[in-house]
Amino acid sequence: MKKPGPITVVWPGKPNPRGASWDGLGVNFSLFSEHAERVELCLFDASGKHEIQRIELREQTDMIWHCFLPEAGPGLLYGYRVHGPYDPARGHRFNPNKLLIEPYAKDIVGQLKWSDAHYGYRIGHRNGDLSFDRRDNAADMPKCRVIDSAFSWDGDRSPDIPWADMVIYEMHVRGFTMQHPDIPPELRGTYAGLATAPAIEHLKRLGVTSVELMPVHAFVDDRQLVERGLSNYWGYNSIGFLAPEQRFSASGALGEFKAMVKALHTAGIEVILDVVYNHTAEGNQMGPTLSFRGIDNAAYYRLVAEDQRYYMDYTGCGNTLNLQHPRVLQLIMDSLRYWVLDMHVDGFRFDLASALARELHAVNRLGAFFDILVQDPVLSRVKLIAEPWDLGEGGYQVGNFPAGWTEWNDRYRDTMRAFWKGDKSLIGDFARRLTGSSDLYEHSGRKPYASVNFITAHDGFTLQDLVSYNGKHNEANGHDNRDGSDNNNAWNCGAEGPTRKREINMLRARQKRNLMATLLFSQGVPMFVAGDEMGKTQLGNNNAYCQDNALGWVNWKLAKGDREFMAFVTRLIALRREHPVFRRRNFFQGRSIRGTEVKDIQWLKPDGAEMSDDEWAGDSTRSLGVFLSGDSMLESDSRGKPVRDDNFLLLFNAHHEALNFKLPELHPGCAWTRLLDTCGESELTGADFASGDSYPLKERSLALLIEKKT
Repeated sequence: MKKPGPITVVWPGKPNPRGASWDGLGVNFSLFSEHAERVELCLFDASGKHEIQRIELREQTDMIWHCFLPEAGPGLLYGYRVHGPYDPARGHRFNPNKLLIEPYAKDIVGQLKWSDAHYGYRIGHRNGDLSFDRRDNAADMPKCRVIDSAFSWDGDRSPDIPWADMVIYEMHVRGFTMQHPDIPPELRGTYAGLATAPAIEHLKRLGVTSVELMPVHAFVDDRQLVERGLSNYWGYNSIGFLAPEQRFSASGALGEFKAMVKALHTAGIEVILDVVYNHTAEGNQMGPTLSFRGIDNAAYYRLVAEDQRYYMDYTGCGNTLNLQHPRVLQLIMDSLRYWVLDMHVDGFRFDLASALARELHAVNRLGAFFDILVQDPVLSRVKLIAEPWDLGEGGYQVGNFPAGWTEWNDRYRDTMRAFWKGDKSLIGDFARRLTGSSDLYEHSGRKPYASVNFITAHDGFTLQDLVSYNGKHNEANGHDNRDGSDNNNAWNCGAEGPTRKREINMLRARQKRNLMATLLFSQGVPMFVAGDEMGKTQLGNNNAYCQDNALGWVNWKLAKGDREFMAFVTRLIALRREHPVFRRRNFFQGRSIRGTEVKDIQWLKPDGAEMSDDEWAGDSTRSLGVFLSGDSMLESDSRGKPVRDDNFLLLFNAHHEALNFKLPELHPGCAWTRLLDTCGESELTGADFASGDSYPLKERSLALLIEKKT
């Protein structure tokens, strides 16, 4: 702040830009509220504990309240009090006794200290949320802070990885770094910790191209979790869409996040943010008044038309943001542009994205939100990933998002889990998912990389737990094991949880190799969760959203088997990177190449013959061979130059019995070299086979062979 003490000069200011903006001469404040009757800007001392001044914003332009303080500067702490009607039945919940976080705040400091004073109504009153609470909550509220946006980017540029070449690594900033032994203790759990050489070296050595960070927008912990000694560890509880979460900052400085992005870019790694624009931390009508609800509840939230006391809840979190309102839509767009232009992130994964597409009640895949993104000169050029569902009617929209979007493909997840578990009647769906899910994406003109393939994500079992537990074990969450999905397609391989039985542990290790190899050899964009490459376990907890402890963190103390699996995953990623046949930019056509009888893809039975239509319809087939031609000339690199690759043969056996697979003769003299076999016997690597030979494919295993060059 330029000058201590009370502000003595207040100028009218401007409605734009929104938020608090320092221009070197002073700070412009701008707040949208359509239904407010009066707005007060509240200034605080450096500790944030004492309110030192209130300034009424007397200027209003197009429902935007504004002023300019020439005596103010970076570091100033502030919040708002907004006056207006308290009439929940009409959707209005103004209460000037509640200090409010500004939606455009770029820095939010201090943690929310829970008390009944944060609610606009009197808790326990016979009239519930229709009552009115006059207690002041400012002392226990986080405060907004004016920023100086200056930062030396030194020519930083996005790695701009082509979609088809991406390998996404989903991670939690705190969880990834918290137990890393080579990161300084004071930096663990922070943006600065993720920017250290040990963290980046792991990512580089592994070969991932893009990190997808779980929520880093400012969020708050749910009261019921705090009172049970837990926290909202995952962070899907946003309260500020332009502010990085301060609990992940070692320095408290805004530049720390930017330095992390810069360091990852220098290493050639993209940064994608998991963003939560579908709801806020204020919950339903019984929730607290922290920001949007007190600024203009009827504008910011979707309310039930027949009784505006209640919220439309498509998210399961109590409320849904109202993207039908142009100022709310503008907030989301301004937030996205800010993270791209000022923070240099490379893309976004949209949580419960179907909720953003709802024009009225139904999901409209070409709604205003998508129209604006497609034409936006900034956002149309970054990575856009949808979680293509919400919890409302018709919310499941996998395959229905428009061109320019990729999607988390949960049909891939479910099919691959069930196939390797040994379920029947899956071979056709397995083939579609392996080859990029053309049935879901080709009709809209999209490519295989529209499918973000995953076996595991933050929500659900880890890879280790997927092969170690049949059911969830979420007792530590305090919900009597009622939370989390019951539909996991998991198989414990013969024992629930940890076991000393060697044969079970060997089978689990093989199943992990099967699942990860299938993921990395599938068409589309592979994604896996930080720690899966190292055997991370959550002891069967498939909903560790509140576990900010060793259960939710990555464990860097690796046993021999964990190190071996990490080396296996590293090798898989390297094979994918080296061979474009595993990351095609176009769907397979199943047709012959340049007049030969060799197709770009062939589906083979164990006897070496091609699959017939009747055999695709069979309910017991669990074994399949896939020939992938690298000589199709249908592919090109990111610049459009045609590329060729080797020919490969993938052999899958999800059956509990071994079989002999006859290797095909694609042309005279054809021979094959084994590159890997998930059965784990090291002597199998590098062996040569002639066409017509029988390959000994073990039970529940996968093999990759390359055509031997003559």
